[in-house]
Amino acid sequence: MQEKKKVLIVDDEEGILFLYQEELELEGFAVETAMNGDQALEKFKATPPNLVILDINMPGMNGIEVLRKMKEHNVGLPVILSSAYPEYKQDLGAWASDEYIVKSANMDELKAAVHKYLD
Repeated sequence: MQEKKKVLIVDDEEGILFLYQEELELEGFAVETAMNGDQALEKFKATPPNLVILDINMPGMNGIEVLRKMKEHNVGLPVILSSAYPEYKQDLGAWASDEYIVKSANMDELKAAVHKYLD
């Protein structure tokens, strides 16, 4: 049996973590969550994921900083930035991500992006 692909979801909103985790587990992925940048980097180093979904606007270390640190360790790691703010897409740091998705209750775009990198 093939091992499940691991997705790390990083967001400071518990509702988003729960929604994303539930939806992606139903798609057959192993999901781990983190509520801030420091926690995300700890989990990233302990058990490297196959893909990261990363919020930008978080207290402490923001998503762009987390993205930069993760890419220093694994330049080929697919990272999907997920934000409620479409204007962040213009940020130069966001360009290092593989996808940029505006948060929505419609999970189709996010699931399609995850499958694009992990199937």
